[in-house]
Amino acid sequence: MPLPLALVLLLVAGSLAYCGLAMIAAARYLAVAPPQRGPMSPPLPPVSVLKPLAGDDLGLEENLRTFFEQEYPDFEILFAVRRADDPSVAVAERVRARYPRVASRLIVTGEPPYPNAKVFSLDLMLAAAHHDLVVMVDSDVRVTPELLSVLAAEFQDERTGVVTCPYRAVPGASFWSTLEALSLNTEFLSGVLVARWFEGMRFALGPAIAARREVLTRIGGFDTLQEFLAEDFVMGKLAAEAGWGVVLSSYVIEHRIGSQPLAANLRHRLRWNRSTRRSRGWGYLGQVFTNPLPLALLLVALRPSWWPLAALAVVFRAGAVWATAGHVLRDPLTGRLWWLVPLADMASFLLWLAAFFGKTIVWRGRKYLLLRDGRFRPL
Repeated sequence: MPLPLALVLLLVAGSLAYCGLAMIAAARYLAVAPPQRGPMSPPLPPVSVLKPLAGDDLGLEENLRTFFEQEYPDFEILFAVRRADDPSVAVAERVRARYPRVASRLIVTGEPPYPNAKVFSLDLMLAAAHHDLVVMVDSDVRVTPELLSVLAAEFQDERTGVVTCPYRAVPGASFWSTLEALSLNTEFLSGVLVARWFEGMRFALGPAIAARREVLTRIGGFDTLQEFLAEDFVMGKLAAEAGWGVVLSSYVIEHRIGSQPLAANLRHRLRWNRSTRRSRGWGYLGQVFTNPLPLALLLVALRPSWWPLAALAVVFRAGAVWATAGHVLRDPLTGRLWWLVPLADMASFLLWLAAFFGKTIVWRGRKYLLLRDGRFRPL
């Protein structure tokens, strides 16, 4: 057998095995019952919600309102923006005025003194926050009123230091954002669940992270994260290395990814892939197995008579999609547009390959150089 054919066959076999593992990992995640509160449970701790803002994102007002409508006894919400004339300020002030009984503040940070502006905003908000349990949430996240109650209950174990939420991506009207959402809901989550099964949670997911203030202090505070692009991954990694438990929450948030045209979407996804490659090199290399369809097509192109393997790849991929997007996320998008999943897989595979080349990214209109250890520098 020619070496290229043997290599592709091996990759297809590995992808089929991975799909099987993803289905098992999804079942294991769902088998863990969410913590329940009883009459003897300690009172719910007060919570500080930290929300960095930048620009008037699609659906921003609706996103913010869901946090003011939390059914929770004691919480505050802090916002942070670089400049007072940021378009998000008017939206935040409008929402704050609608919910005067919820304690909230807005902080104007000025320009960050280091590359990661989000980390700078979180640092200033943490210094101003009143409570020891903090929930750090991106502006494009939308939730239901029970979010804080679920997260607080998951901290009943005193060894738990960080809780991070799986997310269901919801696109805008853009076709390219729809493909990205399908990839996130069918491919990205499976990688999270498989890693959780084999290694335990040694990372966190950026859109929504809850943490004890003590944990953030023990890992060196936000100063430790200021030069990393994937600060969420590093935060979870450092917390786990310090002996704290990192938990994948039972609560699934909605990640509203907006509606980007093709060029902007490609830049965004390439930035994310290049960041992942430098944050966890071996894990990124292993992503070649996360969906078998592009590999199966390559195998059939090399040896057409092996088409039954491609058919088997479709079956295994469909099983993994059902387990993650269908069973864990309960994602209506994938249920409605399942026939676009092969196209989303092909786009994801090509972007995965592209991220092996180049070491610069564009983030919010600025160009940066990515270093080998996941840090980044402005150009």
